[in-house]
Amino acid sequence: MASIFTKIVQGEIPSYKVAENEKFYAFLDINPLSKGHTLVIPKQEIDYVFDLEDDLLAALHVFAKKVAKAIEKVIECKRVGVAVYGLDVPHAHVHLIPLVKGHELNFTLEKLSLTPEEFVSIADAINNEFVKM
Repeated sequence: MASIFTKIVQGEIPSYKVAENEKFYAFLDINPLSKGHTLVIPKQEIDYVFDLEDDLLAALHVFAKKVAKAIEKVIECKRVGVAVYGLDVPHAHVHLIPLVKGHELNFTLEKLSLTPEEFVSIADAINNEFVKM
């Protein structure tokens, strides 16, 4: 059975896409720790990030870096934090979390509640910066 992230990549489940190329897909987390909290995934479904082939793992981080730089242009933050948590969905992924206060990498924090319009606005703004790079 395909993971929820594979279904997102295939368009079976909607998402707030911020970036995409032939190997990777980045979209807003719908239960964000901060505005702009983004998930970056390989399109190929592999459960565990450290099971990725070395070249794919390296390319994932290069892609994530470009996404993080786009987030920094849109979300006022100290920097973008990176987390590989990966227990909730059996599909390798990286969290990019804008650090506004500095403690947003705590996954036990209460999640933000954003409107669909806010998600669309944030996703579009990040995507616009991403495609400029």
